[in-house]
Amino acid sequence: MSRPLDPPVDRQTFRLDFAPLDQDIDENGHVNNVVYLAWMQQIAIAHWTARAPPDQQPLWAWIALRHEIDYRRPLLPGETASAVTWLGARRGPRFDRYVRIDGPDGEMCAQTRSEWCLIDARTRKPVRVPDWMEAMFT
Repeated sequence: MSRPLDPPVDRQTFRLDFAPLDQDIDENGHVNNVVYLAWMQQIAIAHWTARAPPDQQPLWAWIALRHEIDYRRPLLPGETASAVTWLGARRGPRFDRYVRIDGPDGEMCAQTRSEWCLIDARTRKPVRVPDWMEAMFT
């Protein structure tokens, strides 16, 4: 995943801005790597909450199976990050989620690819992503 990712033109996207807090800055003077993982989680949850019908949200849960992060340029104190996320193709109960985080100059700071599995919230078992859900995100 080392080449910079852009959302495919046929995919719906979701955007969110992040302003680093003082505690997000590490001893190297930039946003700590772990913060990018937290932002990836936050945008994933916000995307689900914004798109999924409220009556459906309690019926389902998403489990992260894998995270991969490429770091490109440091995000410095006082800079606001702009994040965009989109989903790849459905594979049974799984989706790949992509997140690109850019600095205020438009340069990519980090990008992530995560594999998520849909589970039934009651049984806690993986379930195939329903067609309506795939259509909602792609």
